[in-house]
Amino acid sequence: MEKTKTSVKLVECAILIAMAFVLSFIKIIDMPFGGSVTAASMAPIIIAGYRHGFKWGIITGFAYSLLQLLMGLENVSYATSATAGIAIVMLDYIVAFTVLGLLGVLKRNKHQTGVLVIGTLVVCVIRFICHVITGCTVWAGVSIPTADGAIYSLVYNAAYMVPETVVTVYVIALISNAVDLRLDRPVTKKKSDNVMAILNGVLIFGIAIVIDFLYLFQKVQSEEGFDITRIGEANWGLVGIITIAGLVVGVIAYMITKMFVNKKAK
Repeated sequence: MEKTKTSVKLVECAILIAMAFVLSFIKIIDMPFGGSVTAASMAPIIIAGYRHGFKWGIITGFAYSLLQLLMGLENVSYATSATAGIAIVMLDYIVAFTVLGLLGVLKRNKHQTGVLVIGTLVVCVIRFICHVITGCTVWAGVSIPTADGAIYSLVYNAAYMVPETVVTVYVIALISNAVDLRLDRPVTKKKSDNVMAILNGVLIFGIAIVIDFLYLFQKVQSEEGFDITRIGEANWGLVGIITIAGLVVGVIAYMITKMFVNKKAK
């Protein structure tokens, strides 16, 4: 019986890894020096950890990190030393993607949606930190200016990690609101109208954030190619207006959804 359960977990995790790998090729934004906004490619690995625990989550995340490393070997070739190469492999790939399985520590917690959303935010922040560290150390002087390397690394990696986090959190919440992932065989469940209202609001705000970063990404392009120092030329007032507008419209979308739900209930 135990062997059967192990086999089922192995097959499910393998399927989730395959799903994540395929989704990683569907790119909304593809940055010139590594990093992209994908079709929620991190979500399957996060779900694997939540469903099967810490051990399986880490194993699944590690296996996925090896696939990402395989696809990014060209980036490793730009390392200026053996130490730099090891740092790229460990921080940009192994650690950055293995941490996605950390939600296994909260295996099948009864507060499914809340745990998954908060946990997803945490692992995305950890992944972001990993990329920032390599950006301001290993990549400084290569693809990121040596002067103020930390600031440029923060901006560059935020340009894809913030939208990627927004997309992932939204998809995770959407799945969690429709499917009970705590059961051995996941089944659909009654959707929470309150969660749906929040998701509608977050979707609008998330779109505004993605627009912000698409604009900023366009600003750092020049005839010579990518130049992150051009970020200072961006119209930050416009970015602020888009962000605030997205927040306001998101709140309105939330309120309208709540009103519609309450009216329907009556």
